[in-house]
Amino acid sequence: MTLHVDVHGSGAPLVLLHGWGMHSGIWDTIVPQLAPHVRVHCVDLPGHGYSKLPSPVYGRGAGEEGAIDEHSLPPLVQPLTPTLSCLWVEQLDVIVDELSAQFDGPLNVCGWSLGGLVALRWARRVPRQVKRLVLVASTPCFTERQDWPFGMGAETLRQFAAELERDHAATLRRFLALQLRGSANERELLADVRSRLFIRGEPDINALRAGLEILRDADLRGDLSAIRQPSLLIAGNRDKLTPSSASVHMAQKLPDARLVEIDDAAHVPFLSHPEIFVTEIADFLHG
Repeated sequence: MTLHVDVHGSGAPLVLLHGWGMHSGIWDTIVPQLAPHVRVHCVDLPGHGYSKLPSPVYGRGAGEEGAIDEHSLPPLVQPLTPTLSCLWVEQLDVIVDELSAQFDGPLNVCGWSLGGLVALRWARRVPRQVKRLVLVASTPCFTERQDWPFGMGAETLRQFAAELERDHAATLRRFLALQLRGSANERELLADVRSRLFIRGEPDINALRAGLEILRDADLRGDLSAIRQPSLLIAGNRDKLTPSSASVHMAQKLPDARLVEIDDAAHVPFLSHPEIFVTEIADFLHG
């Protein structure tokens, strides 16, 4: 398949990867500010915006030995079992392989939220393609674990999964509200983002399910020390989904990383504080 990519500006390439349930239109307000500095590639991830979902969703070709039938998978609301413990790897690699096939390298890659997990996996899986990383309000492990207090509770994600099956549109709107909670200009930003949520159509329900499974199960902490690319981490000090402490951890574990924490920003710092965001990225890419 071919992913939908909008291209703006000129110069060194910067690929922007959006978060769960959104599309690349989330970057629209900052693209004009980034375009004078870099050639911006805004990607609709598989099953989002104008990009179709590859078939099958979970990797191997239909009919191949070991192929995964999406209809036979247990619902996300059930506890994780050893059989599914590595399914997120395959799901994440499907996305990375689609991106790798779409672009030549070397590239600068900016991932926000779930897009940050994709960016980390891309840098680890195809290091020759990824020159520099920008990780925005992201984390190597979204779910809280016994040895990882910086994530969301598994019960919260299970609740989102159950609500997704009942009313996916309402679930996405609720998720947006959680992302912006506590941010400067929260009400204005929420109204703006909600107005753009479905302007490219509704995301594929299977892409939403797979995305939630990645958020619940993915754990890239063990990969951080092997990711050698220079990395810029941008976090909001009011983020309720990926607390800035997760970015502090990443900055300590990545071999070449710098952390910028933005005051009064929540999970979407590029919307609440676009000037700081653009300045930091421009300085990082041209430094």
